[in-house]
Amino acid sequence: MNPKVDKYLIDGCGRCPLVGTPECKVNNWQEELKQLRRIVLDCGLTEELKWSMPCYTYKKNNIVMIAAFKKYCSFSFFKGALLQDSFKILSKPGENSQAVRMAKFTNTQQIIEHEATLKAYIFEAIEIEKTGLKIDFKQNKKLVYPEEFQEKINEIPSLKSAFEALTPGRQRAYILYFSQPKQSKTRLSRIEKCMPLILNGKGLND
Repeated sequence: MNPKVDKYLIDGCGRCPLVGTPECKVNNWQEELKQLRRIVLDCGLTEELKWSMPCYTYKKNNIVMIAAFKKYCSFSFFKGALLQDSFKILSKPGENSQAVRMAKFTNTQQIIEHEATLKAYIFEAIEIEKTGLKIDFKQNKKLVYPEEFQEKINEIPSLKSAFEALTPGRQRAYILYFSQPKQSKTRLSRIEKCMPLILNGKGLND
């Protein structure tokens, strides 16, 4: 057990002002996260804290990560797309996710019921690392900005710079989110609400 993860389970990511309150995501899923942690450690992976979340590695290669969200906690495989997923418990975290696959849980009983499956998936993921299999990433198509967002970044140079500094995944998530509504006023409303996040270097789901 890594003491940094012990601290995470008590204090969350360490940056959130909601630590210790009912709104704290880690606090809400403490027991579930502990169960997921126990399952991973039973499989002999190395426990680390990366991106402010518990991450488990095999010979320094990322295998799985556990995390807390508002409505669920998750168990994410970095190369989940290569897993057979015989029991169909994995899903893409986002529409355009090419590698990561996650299992979502909302109570400890679900986790206990899937313990054997999760362990089997972990050992399969370890074998994938041993064989050196890689994800065949498809080249992302060039992002097409909705007209309303293009106008905003033309008007506000700092917004353009901040958006271009985001990772490609975060950029794509914003553009998909902005482009979904059929009405221009709804697209504009979404853009304006997200501008502070972009200017602060945050992704849509950060």
